[in-house]
Amino acid sequence: MILHELISFELLRVIWWGLLGVLLIGFALTDGFDMGTGALLPFVAKTDTERRVVINTVGPVWEGNQVWFILGGGAIFAAWPPLYAVSFSGFYMAMFIVLCAFIVRPVAFKYRSKRPSPTWRSTWDWALFAGGAVPALIFGVAVGNVLRGVPFHLTQSLMPIYEGSFFGLLNPFALLTGVVSLSMLIMHGAAWLNLKTEGRIQSRARRYGFTAGVVAIIGYAVAGAWLALITDGYSFVNAAVTDGPSNPLMSDVVKGGSWLAAYSDRPWIIVAPIMGFVGMLMALRGLTSGGEATTMLWSKLGILGVVSSVGLTMFPFILPSSTDPDSSLTVWDASSSHLTLFVMLVATVIFMPLILMYTSWVYSVLWGKVTEDDVNANGETLY
Repeated sequence: MILHELISFELLRVIWWGLLGVLLIGFALTDGFDMGTGALLPFVAKTDTERRVVINTVGPVWEGNQVWFILGGGAIFAAWPPLYAVSFSGFYMAMFIVLCAFIVRPVAFKYRSKRPSPTWRSTWDWALFAGGAVPALIFGVAVGNVLRGVPFHLTQSLMPIYEGSFFGLLNPFALLTGVVSLSMLIMHGAAWLNLKTEGRIQSRARRYGFTAGVVAIIGYAVAGAWLALITDGYSFVNAAVTDGPSNPLMSDVVKGGSWLAAYSDRPWIIVAPIMGFVGMLMALRGLTSGGEATTMLWSKLGILGVVSSVGLTMFPFILPSSTDPDSSLTVWDASSSHLTLFVMLVATVIFMPLILMYTSWVYSVLWGKVTEDDVNANGETLY
């Protein structure tokens, strides 16, 4: 038997669907508080010293946190080529805006404190705000469009043809999910500042984080009701071929019914939205009661629940087509080859633990609060 055949093609597809979810959740949990902190910067810090405190809570870790974003994009490219082709071309302008925000953010970190000019520093502060708020909003908008279905079709040669426009992405449901994403990550950033700062910054972060958390919870509930009552789901006409060739056009897909029918077919997935609501509610409780490390953990649980609820609800669909349902991309027909998935899995088993161990070590070394005294005493070396 050939080595890669030790694991079935079907199982490898499910494993890589799960790993993609892990990478995206890892990005939301780590770089999510970076983005939330950036979005909060102009509001929780009033003086230059306070703003430097906020910046230096994420300054040592933001670059490492973005590794999850790179890994997620790489996993889509290598494990799910059709998904990469359709999403990165159809969402090109949105991706370009995100890329611009991610380019501005490191420049702002590096240059913000190079000159004492208040105008100079204020400009870079707002650049950090945009670098955090804009991607958080756009990622949520993208998720909303995926749930609605993306206007594309595949030719007989499997060439993707995108039929939508940038402004078509800004539909009401997608904007709602964008608000959920933004407010949830602002709450997460507030939980981080609650953990890493003290005094007035911490107090303001708790106040803004609580408001953002309330918006996130209400928005998440409304989005769930919208999916149940308004947005059509997708399903296979016949039983899917789970170990067949990666050709979406060989599947018969119909648009209609509700995405929430998945909870009747797989009742156990209700754990995801429960984690989402419980985690966010407990994070709100922590922000009001003064809990620090526990509040951060509850916020992480909330994000884990919200993000995983999307993937579990849609499974096995990963990018449905609103204009040609038969072109929809699913776990069973949009993956790389059996051998490619196996080789990538071996590499992941080797390197992922190393990444996790290094990340854990970095956070343990950097544990503790950033104070105004730290900034004043190390003004030439800190951000």
